[in-house]
Amino acid sequence: MNLKQIHIGSLVKTKVEELRIPSERIMKFLNCTETEIEDMYLQESIDTHKLLRWCKLLDFDFFRIFTGHLILYAPPTKINKTVKVGNSTLEFRKSVYTEEVKVFILNKIMTGEMTIKEIIIKYKIPKTTLYKWVKKV
Repeated sequence: MNLKQIHIGSLVKTKVEELRIPSERIMKFLNCTETEIEDMYLQESIDTHKLLRWCKLLDFDFFRIFTGHLILYAPPTKINKTVKVGNSTLEFRKSVYTEEVKVFILNKIMTGEMTIKEIIIKYKIPKTTLYKWVKKV
């Protein structure tokens, strides 16, 4: 899954095919025509209300995909909490890594596309966190 360029319509279509949901059920649940459903599959973005309906129908949180994108590609913020201990400063960062983000990162490592060091630098994932993920694979 490409978290940098998200085409939500195709992801919804893939999930529908995976679950083999009949189009009649989709049309009834979303209160739309088959043509409108096909149009949604082609859209790169979907209205949040409609996407929420898709999430409920398919029992899948598509919003997490966007959260993963934000974690990986949003510029760093200065909300980090720092604590002064003696002569050193400790920095605490609260990051929530979704399963999709973990799979995305681990895929980069396993395919040899990026090294662990490159991932630490580019995505600012703590070394200990990354090594824990790799160890579990």
